[in-house]
Order: sequence, then C-alpha cells, then structure tokens
Amino acid sequence: MRRVGLTGNIGSGKSLVAQIFKTFGVPVFDADKEAKEILFSPGVSIKVIQLFGNKIFSQGEIDKKKLAQLVFNSELALQKLNSIIHPAVREKFENWSKSITGKPYLIYEAAILFESGHYKHLDAVITVDADPEIRIQRVMDRDAVSREQVLDRMRNQWPDKRKNELADFVVNNNGDELLIRQLEKVHASLISN
Repeated sequence: MRRVGLTGNIGSGKSLVAQIFKTFGVPVFDADKEAKEILFSPGVSIKVIQLFGNKIFSQGEIDKKKLAQLVFNSELALQKLNSIIHPAVREKFENWSKSITGKPYLIYEAAILFESGHYKHLDAVITVDADPEIRIQRVMDRDAVSREQVLDRMRNQWPDKRKNELADFVVNNNGDELLIRQLEKVHASLISN
C-alpha cells in the first residue's frame, strides 16, 4: 500500500482536502491532531515541561496557548518541541498504517511534512497551495488572531514555492479551480499506479 503525504502551509485548506479524500474512502492519519493529543500523554508532557519550564504550565497542565506563543516566536524552541513530539507521532502512524488493509493508498496529513523530513519516508506528496493573502485572511477569520500572529506562524513554515517543487501533486485552493475536480484527478492517478 502506498503511503502519501498531504501538506500545505497554514490557511491553505489542507484539512478540507483531507476530508474530501476521506469521502473517497481513503484512510487519513491526522498527524497534527495526534501531536496535540500526544502532547498531553504522561511521558511527553514531562519532557516538554522539563524543556520549557513552568512558564508553559497553567492550572495543572500544559497551557497550549502559552506553548504556541513560545514556539511560534522561536525557531529553536519549535525545533526542540518537534524533536520530542515527532518521534511519538511517527510511531503512532506506523502502528496505525499496519492496521489498514485493502486500500490502494493511505494519507499522512501534516502541516510540517517537509520541514520535519518525514516526506522522505513516503511514496508521494500532495501539497495544497493558496495565495498568501488568502491564507492570512482565512487564518485570521478561523482563529480570531491578528495578521501579525498569522505572519509569525507563517515564518516557521517553508515557502510555498519550495514545497510545490518537492511535491508530486500541487492542489490549488485559491477558489478559482474546483477543488473536487483536482482531487479526483490526484486520486485517479494514485489508484492507477
């Protein structure tokens, strides 16, 4: 079974694309969701608290907003956090993928698929692309955050051009092409190979 990565920069519509693939019957592993859950597992949370200290701790647990503010403002802090979280997520993915049978391919959805290097362990990669201004507005609307907060998050991701060059498939989500038609073509290509 082929293992296909799905990525896209913040606000690109990657999660929407993942939902559409699910309607095609494709199993999707949401690495970002798993990372958030793993953050609160006992072994991982202890390591994160040891690394960042009490400044990320609130009311008896890790405060995700404080942690996000810390890591989105420091590339080094983000790298350190990822060095704890990503191995645990990959292990969960490996176990999950072994349980999937009878499908031509499955999808590993992750925002920082290229940045983490995990794309090297997959058979193909789909990148969802959208103009930066569209992405900024989507995130501001979705998360009720300022433009500057969105730009801070964007600075920690590779440029779209770099991701598009490495991807096997690039899906345009500016709204000027029907998303479903593009994904039907990608799906047809993946099941025929």
